[in-house]
Amino acid sequence: MNRYIKLALFGAVLLSSSSCNDGFMDLSSETEINKESFFNTANDLDLFIVGMYNFSGLGIYQADATTDNASTTGNNEIKNLMTGNATATTITNGWGHDDWAQLRKANFYLENMRKAQISDSEKAHYEGLGRYFRARFYVDKVKRFSDVPWIDKALEANDNDYLFAGRDPRAFVVDKIMEDFEYAAQHVRPTSALGAVNKWVVLQEYSRFALYEGTYRKYHNELDLKSTSTAFLEKAYTLSNQVMSDGGFQIHNTGNPESDYASLFFNESLDNNREVVLGRFYANNVLNADDWPGMFGNYEYYPLRDLLQSYLMRDGSFYSSQPGYERFSFVKEFENRDPRLSQSYAYPGWELVYSHTYAQGQGLYVQQLAKNFSGYHQIKGFPNTLNVEQRRNLDIPLYRYAEVLLNFAEAKAELGILTQADLDRSINLLRLRAGMPQLSLSQGIDPVMSAQHANVESAQRNMVYEVRRERRVELAFEGFRFDDLMRWNLGKLLEKKREGIYFSGLGKHDMTGDGIPDLELLPASATIPAVKEKNSLGRELQYYRAGTFTQDVGVFLSQGNSGTVETIERSGTFEAPKYYYRPIPQNEIRLNPNLTQIFGW
Repeated sequence: MNRYIKLALFGAVLLSSSSCNDGFMDLSSETEINKESFFNTANDLDLFIVGMYNFSGLGIYQADATTDNASTTGNNEIKNLMTGNATATTITNGWGHDDWAQLRKANFYLENMRKAQISDSEKAHYEGLGRYFRARFYVDKVKRFSDVPWIDKALEANDNDYLFAGRDPRAFVVDKIMEDFEYAAQHVRPTSALGAVNKWVVLQEYSRFALYEGTYRKYHNELDLKSTSTAFLEKAYTLSNQVMSDGGFQIHNTGNPESDYASLFFNESLDNNREVVLGRFYANNVLNADDWPGMFGNYEYYPLRDLLQSYLMRDGSFYSSQPGYERFSFVKEFENRDPRLSQSYAYPGWELVYSHTYAQGQGLYVQQLAKNFSGYHQIKGFPNTLNVEQRRNLDIPLYRYAEVLLNFAEAKAELGILTQADLDRSINLLRLRAGMPQLSLSQGIDPVMSAQHANVESAQRNMVYEVRRERRVELAFEGFRFDDLMRWNLGKLLEKKREGIYFSGLGKHDMTGDGIPDLELLPASATIPAVKEKNSLGRELQYYRAGTFTQDVGVFLSQGNSGTVETIERSGTFEAPKYYYRPIPQNEIRLNPNLTQIFGW
């Protein structure tokens, strides 16, 4: 197999013998890689570069918590901030050993790689890879802190000018990031081993950041950089267009709208899938894929009703246009919807195979309701099979061509220059795969979107809304939502209640869509019967006592005896602009008084 992940095993060994700076201010001994005897061949450079691969794996499927897509009962930084359980003195991550080690690796590599005995064009390729990883590092730092020190060398103990530097302005650091991305885009080769970074990976991430920064500057007046946003948005669609025109990628579409989308996330071989720009590829007993049954089994993470309601009807109309949609049952809310909904959420009539700790066990899916969970369960990316070898083989599409199309369309819509031809070569390819009606420039405005995204500034507001909806649906549970809300200045949406399934009242409810009851909600004062009633199919009913947060019950409902499942009593307050950024840990400021806090920290 020509898979980079095998090479990564050697890289991991290589880097396990190296040491990095212990925090921004502290330096440990020089890396044990001897730069005099290393960095001499292309193979040396390959080995070092692989050690900088820090792409996520299965974690992409839980990265939407906590947003309005999904939530978690686990510890979460933004949740702690909003509920007052985190402060500038208690937030200590983002500036320590692990947080700056990647930068030191990149700079150490860039200082030494040019002595390799290879051609100038090869050196440019390898320098491009190093600069790409340095850019990735700084993208994360800018997202978290905004103004950060720009360091372009591997620091030594006597580099006091760097070690005790203050924060460089965001605009300066971002220009440096763009320079690194641009060099990488110009020089990294277009072809690579499967799963390795190539020109197209660079261009996709470059366009992603250009879109991020362009929209961030446009919608965040506290930066006073709005006048510079247009250039970033133009860069975003230009880069995306380059991938669309020259990359040879295409949306995976076999003509099966009920399964093509889901097949990207439950697949043992994405090797030749032309939608995958960068994948993480696994092989049983070589490198096993992660096995995360907790995605489904009421273990911290759970999807929310807000995302479910953003999916369109199958005919392209707004779900919220239906009278009484707020009170639709679990069964009804899946009727005649965008097929991607039932390929992302467990739906009425779905069969659970890999039950693991899920109390209801295998068979026809019936909700396991529990305190602090929504009642919805995710199947996108869920390894629903008892075959252990198959679960270990499942590949992960880390970077998909779908995002490139979405970046292209959003940048143009924000600039007010999106055409029907642009839609047909971007958004409408995604809708075609899903069997959904095509989007046209004359699309009306969804009042729900308009209210939630009231700050949109574009001559094509209707297109901005629909491109954002398409992005949310297409990339659901892939870790984009939090960054999207932050760059759009929509942190207030995190204050919305974390709602689950709607129940019209106490009594029996059909959850599988066959008209036969599957569970029964009892009043808070009731006792769950020792002998459970069986429905007409011979299945035991599931019983839950319902009530409010003040009662000892199994499920919380918004109206006590009816309403939506409630998961937490309060979401907290999103303080803007403060919570769009994180504080530098106080101990770092004590070590270096030139570091200061910004935006209210």
